Parts: sequence; C-alpha cells; structure tokens
Amino acid sequence: MMRSRTIFCVATTIALAASSAAKPADLELQLKPPQAVWNWSGGYIGGHAGGGYGRTSFSNPHGPSIFGGIVDTPAFLAGGQIGYNWQNNSWVFGIELDASGAVSEGTNTCLAASGLVVSANCKAGPSFFATGTGRIGYAFGALGHTLAYVKAGLAWQNNRGDVVNNFEGRLMPQEKTHFDYGRVGGIIGLGVEQALTPAWSVNVEYDYLHFGGPSIATGSTVQLPPFAILPADTTSLTSNYHIGKIGLNYHFGADPEAAQWPDPPLYAKPARSVPPVSYAPGWSFEGGSRIWLSRGRFQWDHSAIRHGRLEDPSTLISRLTYHGLDGRSGELFGRVDSPWGVFLKSNLGIGGFNKGKMNNEDWLPHDERPYQNTLDGQSNGRFAYYTADIGYDFLRSTNYKVGAFVGWTSYGQSSDRIGCVEFVNPRHRCLKPGDNRIVGAEDTQWNAPRIGLSAETMLTERWRLSADIAYLPWTDFKGRDYHLLRDATTFTEQRGNGGGGVQLEGVLSYFITSNLSVGVGGRYWAMWTKQDASLGCRNGCINQSPGSAKYSMERWGTFFQASYKFD
Repeated sequence: MMRSRTIFCVATTIALAASSAAKPADLELQLKPPQAVWNWSGGYIGGHAGGGYGRTSFSNPHGPSIFGGIVDTPAFLAGGQIGYNWQNNSWVFGIELDASGAVSEGTNTCLAASGLVVSANCKAGPSFFATGTGRIGYAFGALGHTLAYVKAGLAWQNNRGDVVNNFEGRLMPQEKTHFDYGRVGGIIGLGVEQALTPAWSVNVEYDYLHFGGPSIATGSTVQLPPFAILPADTTSLTSNYHIGKIGLNYHFGADPEAAQWPDPPLYAKPARSVPPVSYAPGWSFEGGSRIWLSRGRFQWDHSAIRHGRLEDPSTLISRLTYHGLDGRSGELFGRVDSPWGVFLKSNLGIGGFNKGKMNNEDWLPHDERPYQNTLDGQSNGRFAYYTADIGYDFLRSTNYKVGAFVGWTSYGQSSDRIGCVEFVNPRHRCLKPGDNRIVGAEDTQWNAPRIGLSAETMLTERWRLSADIAYLPWTDFKGRDYHLLRDATTFTEQRGNGGGGVQLEGVLSYFITSNLSVGVGGRYWAMWTKQDASLGCRNGCINQSPGSAKYSMERWGTFFQASYKFD
C-alpha cells in the first residue's frame, strides 16, 4: 500500500512539473499578438503621374459645323496630393487635394459652317489641373490592406490655345485670337489603393473631369462667292478628360521601426487553400501573349506658310485626318526581374485594319474653294509596334513592385485610301459613287524615348493589378503620302520631331495556378511633333520649296492576355 502511494505521489509531482514547464511556452504563444488589421485613418501625402485623353469643343457662331469642332487633347500629367482618412469598421471616408502640371496639345478644324466660308484651325491644351474631392471606400482582405474607393468633387483647369483663320490668300490680313483661361468644373473617379507597408501605399485611379468654358473672340473671315467679310464673333468652349494615374502615398504616424510587414503575403490564407502567388526574391521571368482590339487616328496639318507671307505655321492650306481605324493585333510580352531590383520588360506586336475614313480638307480661296472636304475609305491597313524598357524597383516585397524605367518605343502604320467623295463644296474632281479603286496611300513611322513608372500589387491571393505610365519627351516621325489619282503619281516626304507623347496601360490578372494567369486591360498611346515639322515634295511636285507641317497619332483599346511565370 505504501509503495502504491509513493508511486502515485511521484507521478503527480512529475505531471505538475511538466505542466508548469509547459505553461510559460504556451502562454508566450497565446500572448504573442497577431498581425494587426490595417487601419486607413490618418493623414498622407504623395505624388502621382498619369495621362489620358481629352476633348475641347468649340461652338460655331456661323451655324452648325459640317466637320470638326472638337479638338482631341492627349495629355501627360504629374503632380502631388495630400489627404486625410477616417475609418469606421471597413468603411473609409476621406478628403483629398491634388494638383498636376500637364503637357498636352491638339488641333482640329473649327467654325466650318459652310464650304463658302474660310474656317479656322483651333488649338487647345490644358497646362494645369487641381481638384478637391471627397472619397468613400471599402477596405477588404483579411487584414484590410486593400481599399476600393470612389471620389467626387470640384476641379479646376487652365486651358490655353488659339483660333487661327486658315489660308485666305491676300484677301484680308491674317486673323488669330489666343485664349488662356482658368475654369472650375467637376470630377468623379474610382480607384484601388494597396497598403504596401505601415508607411507606404500605392494606388491606381481613373478620373473623369468636365469643364464649361468661357466665350472667346474669333476673327472676321472671308466668304465667297460672292465675296463678303463675316464680322468677328465669339465661340464657347467646353472640355472633358479621361485620366489614368499611378500614385504613391506616405502615411503620417507610421511606426518608423515597422518599415515593412513580415513576409509571407499580407493576406490571410485559409487552411485548405492553395499557396498564394508571390514574387520571387531571386530571378523571375513572366511572358505571354495578348490580343489588342484598338482604334487608331492619324492627323497631318499642312501649313500655308510657304504659300504666302505668313508667320504662323498653324495657318493651314490642307489637313488630312485618318480616323476610325479599327483593328486588332497580336503581341508577345515579357518581363525579367533580377535579385537586385533591376528589371527588363518589352512587348512586340503586329496587326491590321480594313475600316476607317480619311477626310482631306483644303483652303484655297484664290481657286474659289474657301473650304473643301473630301472623304476616302481605308483598306489594307497594317501596323506594328514595340516597347523595350530597363528599370529599377525602389519598393518591392512578396506582394508588390513599384519602379521607375527608361526605354524606347516604336510604332509604324500604313494603309491605302479607296474611293473619293466630295461632300463639302464639290468640284467634281473625285471618282463616281461606288468606284472604290485605290487613290492614295500613307506610310508612317514613329520612334520615341520613354520615361515612366511601373506598379504591380497582389490584391488577393489570386488577383493582381498592374499599371504603366510613360512620358515621351521627344518624338521622331517619318512618313510618305502617295497620290495616285492625279495625272502623274506624286508623293510627299514627311519629317517631324520634337513634340511629345504619352503611353499608359493597366491590367487586371487572375492566377489560375501559381504560374499561369489570364487578364484584361486597357491601353492608350498618343504622339505628336512640333508645329513646324518639315514637309518636302518629290516626284511630280515642281518648283515647290519645303514647307511646314504638324503630325499626330493616337491608338487606344482593350486587350486580353495570358501569361506564365517562371521563378
């Protein structure tokens, strides 16, 4: 009996000792605080870069316009923002102020009410934007690191440009008016912001801005036949813009010692889910293919500066506008990331189109053609392009990459013009209706350096959002315009440089596996030359010195992609 009691006491003592030894370790595990749910409350300051597409509309005091009246204004912008957020559960409310400088320029025909009146060349481009908005967002993900939001408020722009009468010969002095105004309007937008660390977040945003405009003076112009002077009048302006932006924000009050959240990914992983997709710390390659459904536009402004004693190259004798160039292309793309944050990325595509129109406008009052407009169709359209960049990710972890890059872009396009219909001030010099023979062709080639920002972030275990914004500080353009309907075939050499451009795209991807993904995205490209680019006539153009011209292009659309990652 004594022996049994002794054994029982020893066993009890050992059990109590083991229990006491285990409690501190268990307690330490229990008391170790879990990773905190991110709270968006507080102030922030940051910068952004973006770009997009705008339009400035000019009303016509002489009657409804038969062509033109709207100036396309592609824009690149960069600036900063400051704001404050309040979070209640998962809902986030905020206010934000931002300001952006813009590089933008566009031209088009305006005040074209009749083929008997010399119409004008309108030029417009915003130089500055400022907005004040309220934001409402919802934070999602297990730790609330992702914020989807909408915003609305007031906006202000500075818009500047000219209204210049086109070629009037010697019938009257050159008429030109300049405008430079600020105007208050409205803004609505939506975006996604991702918390990268306790101090930093990145966002991708789309904004729509609308502005009414002032009434500005227009010059008097010529009407004939019979000859008459239409007195000076006014035109009213309105403008709107579609802008995409990448922003980087610093949040005040972050713990300086918590420079980064611990890896692995910032979102919680359910017990039975597959491992989340993450960026490899070493070498990584991702490549794939896309189908791009796009619409293109090309414009050639032919200055009248060599046809009279004119000093303003924006006075035109002719303009060719290729528009509605709907096509599709296939492309290959890829990106290589190194362990040091340096990356290389590129894409290469080729496509075609058989849709579109070309409007050929002329101002020749000495030939009793104050304004004439003919319409051609498009066929055998082809385009090819590539971009190549090298960059460095200055912020990166397993769930995001934010970097800057420099690179090069090239875009070439060619098409044939078919048919010829005179629909403004006809002189019966075109083909008969239904005759769709090839009457001309246009070949173009653009090259430009790129400077930009690139951002990628995993929104959830499987969804990734990425965006690129590139500014083109200089462009080089070469083209050739063929005329086949004339008695002798002629062509015109086109050269241009300077100017600028913008290229932006965004992609939302879903990873089917840790390596294979599919996605949908949007892209907008625009390039333009200086106003006084060169124009030379060859092969049939006799006794004509080189002239002055301006060239511009746009292509935008939606693409679908599939890609594969190798880590």
